Amino acid sequence: MMKKIIVIPDSFKGTLSSIQTADIMTAAVCEEIPEAQVVSVPVADGGEGTVDAFLYALGGERVEIMVKGPFFDKIPSFYGLLPSGTAVVEMAAAAGLPLVGKRREVGKTTTYGVGELMRHAVENGAKHIILGLGGSSTNDGACGAAAAMGVKFFNDKDEEFIPVGSTLKDICRIDSSECAEFLKDVRVTVMCDIENPLCGPNGAAAVFGPQKGADAAMVRLLDDGLSHLAAVVKRDLGMDAADIPGAGAAGGMGAGAAAFFGGKLIRGIDVVLEAVHFTEKLHDTDVVFTGEGCFDSQSFMGKVVSGVAGRAKQMNVPVIVVAGAVKADTDRKKMEEAGISAAFSINRQAVPFSEAAPKSADNLRAVMGNILKVLKLQGMH
Repeated sequence: MMKKIIVIPDSFKGTLSSIQTADIMTAAVCEEIPEAQVVSVPVADGGEGTVDAFLYALGGERVEIMVKGPFFDKIPSFYGLLPSGTAVVEMAAAAGLPLVGKRREVGKTTTYGVGELMRHAVENGAKHIILGLGGSSTNDGACGAAAAMGVKFFNDKDEEFIPVGSTLKDICRIDSSECAEFLKDVRVTVMCDIENPLCGPNGAAAVFGPQKGADAAMVRLLDDGLSHLAAVVKRDLGMDAADIPGAGAAGGMGAGAAAFFGGKLIRGIDVVLEAVHFTEKLHDTDVVFTGEGCFDSQSFMGKVVSGVAGRAKQMNVPVIVVAGAVKADTDRKKMEEAGISAAFSINRQAVPFSEAAPKSADNLRAVMGNILKVLKLQGMH
């Protein structure tokens, strides 16, 4: 008799969001095994949709306020307030690439609005902020967000200013005392799934600058600016943030969040599993369904599936992966070591992605139905 099933999918990139995927999986379980309790957790990765995924999984409210957008213009934005009092801020809501449209001027964009979201949350009692990095239009090393939180930046004339990507080189002195006082009882957790350093050939500007509109000369200017920022931060704040894994995420937001807000950079899936108390939820669970767009050898390295399966394995709960595609490099031995019992592709015939994508929801429904029917036949029901 199956009593409890957890569904905890990532998005199927380009077709279904994690919320849509979780909804379809949940509906399939309710149809085939109506008496089972279903725990549904859509996984957020820090980018667009992170706030909604946390609110779906844990409840809470969406707080809507006006903040400064990427070009210092007023825009409507939001963050999530969870029942625990934790606030979830996705930087894409105030500094996201879609907000700049065709105006890709990464030397001028700011994260100021992200800091305004964080400030509003703290002023309203949040003692823990989950900050999602991803999808940003910025390369300001979090200086804009820091300024909104009370960090003061001074130029060579000792005048205060708000640095953007192209003016990072003008920072001569940083005073973070007001921000440190403001955040003294607040914990900041940063969702970060990349390991890029702040500067250099694998840094924020070189790797992510071009997609935000930077040409080769601008990439050099931004990279030099971030390098200069790191030197001043080291001198004035006593922190070496440049080589923290993930420092280069979201235009240097990783380094800035660590330096200015005392943020801890943690893999997105680990933040989600912690927030939803996944290990406790595994007690008396019969099976876990997870999934992603493409299940391949990369899936065993720090991605959603490996994070879910690792914890489930410790509790001896079987994990079934349902993915858009299952690649040949996912051999049985690797799967068993990772704690994965089986993996299924939702594509029932070999067709190009462009043909498969519109049918993803129907295919996921059908495959989930088939798997659940087999589980019932196995006498697990």
